Amino acid sequence: MYRSLAPWALALCAGLAHAQGWMPQKNVEIIASSAPGGSLDKTARLIERMLIATKSAPTTLTVVNKAGGGGSLGFAYLTQHAGDPHFLVIAGDGLLTNHIRGASKFTYTDFTPIALLVNDYAAFAVRTESPIKSGRDFAERLRKAPQAVTVGFANAFGSTRHISLARFMKAIGGSPKDLKIVVFKGSAEAITALLGGHIDAVVMGATNGTVHMAAGRMRALAVAAPQRLGEAFAEVPTCREQGIDLVSGAWRGIMAAKGLTAAQVAYWEQALQRIADTADWKADLDRNYWSANFKASAEFRAELDKDYAATRAALVDAGLVSQ
Repeated sequence: MYRSLAPWALALCAGLAHAQGWMPQKNVEIIASSAPGGSLDKTARLIERMLIATKSAPTTLTVVNKAGGGGSLGFAYLTQHAGDPHFLVIAGDGLLTNHIRGASKFTYTDFTPIALLVNDYAAFAVRTESPIKSGRDFAERLRKAPQAVTVGFANAFGSTRHISLARFMKAIGGSPKDLKIVVFKGSAEAITALLGGHIDAVVMGATNGTVHMAAGRMRALAVAAPQRLGEAFAEVPTCREQGIDLVSGAWRGIMAAKGLTAAQVAYWEQALQRIADTADWKADLDRNYWSANFKASAEFRAELDKDYAATRAALVDAGLVSQ
């Protein structure tokens, strides 16, 4: 979908860009490696909307869906536009895990990190009838008899939810290889299995559980966030509050193709920073139980270096990749 700005907005953007030495000259494509309606697509459309609302792009914007290949199709499309700052991709943990597991040839060093935006921390939950009452209780049962507790998550072995569960197990002194796990196509399927009594617990994004918690069918045990989440999760303690040293979840950020100039990177850094500072952006994060975590290009790259190593270690612990 194409949109344009009023002449005075174009002049404002042009003035800002002049100071930076670069501004977009043609339609900007925001690439989502998922079908319309998927989480990456929703993020892309939110960013499109906010770039328009904050008058941060003097040209038209288009969300382009490149679903398939475990997210690799979107990155493959981006590599066709090396040096062109008019192409941005919504990036997440899959870029790291797919490369580590050999499912994709692309990794974060093949692209230009622009900005880290949000974290979507893992939540652990059971049905209300479960004898597991807290995160400590969950940890104790996994520690004593991991094969007696079946845990489900989406959407693949080695997914961010699997990694969070593996890190939970290691944090309590157990081996992630001992876990009894079931992988579902999506979180909705995992929750349906939980509520039906077919599995004992789920690892999910917090937003996936709010309806069921409100209906009294699900109890959240813990969130793997640095501090408590809001709204429906305000009374749910963090893992750390329950003696489990764990902060783990999924992230979302923006990357561009290789070969961008410093001025081009700076333009998009500042545009995304303006978005991150708006009340509308913060309200949308709250609705999704996501946590703001804006980091500009250099700091984002440093985070990726650390996250790649930590993710690889977690996948080794889980027995999914060799040492």
